[in-house]
Amino acid sequence: MGSILRAVKVPRYGGDTMFASMYAAYDALSVPMKKLLDGLKAVHDITLSATRGIRAGHVAQSLGEIQKRLPPVVHPIIRTHPITKKKLVFVNSNSTTHIVGLPDAESEAILRFLYEHVKTPEFQVRFAWDERSLAFLDNRCAQHYAVPDYDERRILHRVTIAGDEPF
Repeated sequence: MGSILRAVKVPRYGGDTMFASMYAAYDALSVPMKKLLDGLKAVHDITLSATRGIRAGHVAQSLGEIQKRLPPVVHPIIRTHPITKKKLVFVNSNSTTHIVGLPDAESEAILRFLYEHVKTPEFQVRFAWDERSLAFLDNRCAQHYAVPDYDERRILHRVTIAGDEPF
């Protein structure tokens, strides 16, 4: 799955996007941590981020419509990219809710570690937008985050290309 992001309106200052490599996040894990995570699966649910988007007025659909169209799914925490065949970390603090089969405390501790781990500066690049910018990303192996350092409106249009079943 990939996305194309196009800047429509950008603030005069700030509003950059951080892109992080989930390949680099995986490669930096210790061998024991890789062994622990390999084979574990996590639930991904859009409910929390959709609720925030609805509250902020950025999403026009109802929560029920969104949940019907995008129900929770289970994906491996460590997945293999279908083209590169490289392993990568596949969790995201916006949608990953828990690890299947683990007690809540263990699931939360592992996910909290991974959410912090993927923020490591060495895994990231900062992209500064202007109104002619286009960004292409492979959502299977990259995460992105809007740096909240602006107070003017920032509008990006997004096209998401359907992907594959993670393995």
